[in-house]
Amino acid sequence: MNTFFTVIHIIASVGVIGSVLLQPSKSTGIAGITAGGAETFFGKNKGRSYEGKLVISTIVFMIIFVITTIALTVLGNK
Repeated sequence: MNTFFTVIHIIASVGVIGSVLLQPSKSTGIAGITAGGAETFFGKNKGRSYEGKLVISTIVFMIIFVITTIALTVLGNK
């Protein structure tokens, strides 16, 4: 059981690293302060875009990472 959680943990950690590195930056420096007003988080089709899918995949990988971390800690203490 420990090996299973370790493999899932490694896959989740690589997934988190990959999905974070693929995300574009949110601002372009000082120009992003004034020009970023038109782009909102609740924009239409935000979840269907490439960036939206990356955000969702990052969240899913992080949840899996936390769950496997807790499972490995509990299994390691036995």
